[in-house]
Amino acid sequence: MNINSTAIPLPIDNVDTDQIIPAKFLKQVDKVGYGKNLFYNWRFTADGSPNEDFILNKPERKQASILVAGNNFGCGSSREHAAWAIADYGIKSIISTQFADIFKGNAYNNGILPIELHEKPVSLLMEAITQNPEVQITIDLSSQRLTCKSIALEEEFEIHPFKKQCLLDGVDETEYLINLRKEVEEYESIRSIPV
Repeated sequence: MNINSTAIPLPIDNVDTDQIIPAKFLKQVDKVGYGKNLFYNWRFTADGSPNEDFILNKPERKQASILVAGNNFGCGSSREHAAWAIADYGIKSIISTQFADIFKGNAYNNGILPIELHEKPVSLLMEAITQNPEVQITIDLSSQRLTCKSIALEEEFEIHPFKKQCLLDGVDETEYLINLRKEVEEYESIRSIPV
């Protein structure tokens, strides 16, 4: 999994899942179609027209697949719909100093790479992409390395090996286990059963 993209700056701490996808949009049972309502209360005015001041509505940010966020991103309720909305919108990775644990797990399970870095590199990235929408960030999951050449930034990031493998294989935890069906069946056929 390699990502090379411009980025969206969202320098707001404690963005909760209700801000990511408001509760009124949680009626669907599949994962498709949530992206159009991502950050709805910020993206749109009371009459439903686009809020031109909000970063996702800026034309130069439309193709970005990386979000650089404030601290404690994804706090609040455990709704997986928040990760569905982010993935459906086209964001492949989120960079922050900290994620809420449940959101982080939901992100992994929906093909989104959450990257936690120290405050200084996140601050440098935030400043660079805010000043220049054309700044590119490169993420190499295999080597667990993030680079931003325009500010000479190179950072390693941590990820659990199992989560890394799932992302590299493009599967969630359930699909990973299903793919092991043959090995499980072989094991079950030879293991001794106590009498």
